[in-house]
Amino acid sequence: MSMSTVIPRAELEQRLRRLEIQDRVRACMNRYMVLCDALDAHTPLDELAGLFTQDAVWEGKGAKYAKSFGGYRGREAIATMFAGYMKTPAHFALNVHFLTSELIEVQDGAVIGSWVMLQTSTFASGASHLNAARLTVRFAEEEGQWRMAHFQTENLFGRPVQAWNSDAELPVPQPAAR
Repeated sequence: MSMSTVIPRAELEQRLRRLEIQDRVRACMNRYMVLCDALDAHTPLDELAGLFTQDAVWEGKGAKYAKSFGGYRGREAIATMFAGYMKTPAHFALNVHFLTSELIEVQDGAVIGSWVMLQTSTFASGASHLNAARLTVRFAEEEGQWRMAHFQTENLFGRPVQAWNSDAELPVPQPAAR
């Protein structure tokens, strides 16, 4: 497309709408991860559950995650599942999610997002774990907000690891003499 090409207004509006949807979907997923990173007795469960549609599905996919997580139908069931993690002491002493390889497709009213997620966790027991999963999420607009309608997480790999944090000095080069 050259600089002198005139793009019809309707096409520009459609492109803008697609970008706005992608931005809202990305914000929904980001907020979900922020809340999951700090999942404890003080996490706002209503806000977390509100990121899902009323009839949403949250499910572990594949042999390992289907067995570990199972599936939940409806916002209330999803909230109940998360409430199990929200206790004192917290299930996670440390929990950090990293998302990459993002693809958000908006076509004919259907919005599907996919990510690769890396999760670093230390549990209340002191054990630490590294997990990678493929997330596939269908989003729907409900009450003027883009929410998760079908969340799937599928294990790519996982393993126990040593503790994530250490008080050991950080090895850095010595400053050069002047």
